[in-house]
Amino acid sequence: MSARFSQSVIVCLLFLGMLTCSQQELQARTRVENICSVYGMREIKLTGMGLVVGLDGTGDGAKNLPTIRSLAAALKHLNNPVVDLKDLAAANNVALVMIEATIPASGIRKGQKLDCFVSSMLGAKSLRGGRLLVAPVATPEIGNEVFAGLCSGAVILEDELSLATGKIINGLVMERDFELSFIDRRTRSITLLVDKRHAGFHTASEVARVINAEFSFEAGNRQLAIAQGPGRVFIRIPRQYIESPVEFIAAVMEVGIDRPHQQARVVVNPKSQTVVVTGEVEISPVVISHKNLTVGIGNPAEGGLPGGFVPVNGQSGQQNTQRLQELVEALNQLRVPTEDVISIIRELHRSGKLHAEYDEH
Repeated sequence: MSARFSQSVIVCLLFLGMLTCSQQELQARTRVENICSVYGMREIKLTGMGLVVGLDGTGDGAKNLPTIRSLAAALKHLNNPVVDLKDLAAANNVALVMIEATIPASGIRKGQKLDCFVSSMLGAKSLRGGRLLVAPVATPEIGNEVFAGLCSGAVILEDELSLATGKIINGLVMERDFELSFIDRRTRSITLLVDKRHAGFHTASEVARVINAEFSFEAGNRQLAIAQGPGRVFIRIPRQYIESPVEFIAAVMEVGIDRPHQQARVVVNPKSQTVVVTGEVEISPVVISHKNLTVGIGNPAEGGLPGGFVPVNGQSGQQNTQRLQELVEALNQLRVPTEDVISIIRELHRSGKLHAEYDEH
C-alpha cells in the first residue's frame, strides 16, 4: 500500500508540475488583441462651435465681436432678433467655445450619448457655472454640412488650473448612426494592423503563423492569414464563419502568440527623471567620461582606458556588445544621479553607440 501510495504521490506531483509549467507558458503568451487591431475600427472626431451662457461676468461677450454676432444669431433663431449689436455690449456672461467629442472605435447608434468637451476660443476668464446652448457637431471633413449630433448641458471644470476648458457629461446626443465597416465584403476578409510598438516582419509573420495553426481545420489546410508587411496581416474568413464574422474575429483576437517581437527602445523623461529600457537594448564598446566618472564598456584593447576602467560584462563573460540595462545597473550601484544617467544615455545615442530607438519627451 505504501509503494502504491508513493507512486500516486509522485504521479500527482508530476501532474501538478506539468500543470504549473503549462500555466506559466499560458501566462507567458500574449493574445493577438494585445498587439493588433482590426482595420476599419477607428475613433472619429467631432467638432463644432457654440455659446456657453450663465457665466458670472467671466465671459468674452463684451470684448469680442465674434461672440456678440454668435449671440445675436442665437437670439434670432429663438425669435428674438437683435436690431443693433450695441445692445449686447454688456454681455459678459457669454463665451464662444470650441466643442469636441470622440466616437469610439466600436461605433455608436442614434440616440446614444457621449461626453463632450468645451474650450474658450477668445478671452473668457472662466467657464465655471456656465451652460452650453444647444449646438451641432460634425466630422471635421471639408464641406461636410450634415451634423452628427447635438451638444448641450452644464459645464464642469476638470482642472482648477485651467478655467477656460470644461467637460459636459453625456452632453452629446447622437442624431446619426456610425457603423464602422471592418469586413471586406468583396474578398470576405479582414485585416489586422500590428501596433506600431510591435510592428516588424517577425511579428507579422508570427501572427499569421499562429492564426493559420489555430484555424487549420476550418481552413482545410489552406492559409487563411498572410503577412503583407511589417504592420499588416490579411485574413480570409473561413466558410464556416461567413454568417457570423464577428464570432470569427473574436476567436482570432483570442489566439495566443509566444514571442511578439519588440523593437529595442529607450524612453527618457528628464522632467520626471524616468528611464525605461527594454532588455534588448545593446551598446557598442565605448569609453564614457562624465564629470568625475569614467566608464569603459567593452575590451580596453578596443578603446578602453587602463585607468578607471569599469568592465560591464554579460553573463557569458563576453565584452563585445553589452546591454544598456547592465550599464544603468552599474551606474546605480555607483549612486550616479539620474540626471547624469540620462545625460550619458543621450550622448550614447548621439554618438551612434546606442543600438535602439531613442525617445525623449
